[in-house]
Amino acid sequence: MLHRPERLAFLASGTGSNVRAILTAIREKRLGCRAVCLLSDRAKAPALELAQAAGLETAVFGRACWGDHAPRADDVLDWLRGQAVDSLVLAGFLRKVPAVLLEAWPGAIYNIHPALLPSFGGPGMYGSHVHRAVWNAGCRVSGATVHLVDGIYDHGTILAQASTDLEGTSGPDEVAARVLAVEHRLFADTLERLHRGTLTVRKESPLHG
Repeated sequence: MLHRPERLAFLASGTGSNVRAILTAIREKRLGCRAVCLLSDRAKAPALELAQAAGLETAVFGRACWGDHAPRADDVLDWLRGQAVDSLVLAGFLRKVPAVLLEAWPGAIYNIHPALLPSFGGPGMYGSHVHRAVWNAGCRVSGATVHLVDGIYDHGTILAQASTDLEGTSGPDEVAARVLAVEHRLFADTLERLHRGTLTVRKESPLHG
């Protein structure tokens, strides 16, 4: 059975546009979860100011807290436990989630990837790198994928996908803009379906597009 998220912690490295979209969905009562806190690996990440303006608790944890053998991963674990969150939402977070967090929130860590997995995923495939690869491959369709996080980049169970037509795009930047619009709708919608217990996962991977 899939976890039903209630109290969300965001992990973000950049602007936090997906954080903003999810907070908007909560404010407009399209998402029944509660946003509790946000942590970042970057002290100057704009997502921190966004979260603070929304009244969320925030924290910054540097490089030593992330990865397979992070010596200070327990610092992150202790802080998140102190916030009493039941789900972690990766929204533009660029670090690998350490094992202690995977063990503490099994099946309750969610990520959105800006492509239709399993295509264009894996180490180094994030942000503009993904959109450039999609453009260079001549794809006519791209999209976004919400998936559970495990110990391998972009590998966990696919929960939902949505696609967008790339006809008329003139480069990676336009691909990125179309995909971002899809991300903002898909992430909040998927979290709400999980929250309500109405999302089911097919044994086979969703069709791409």
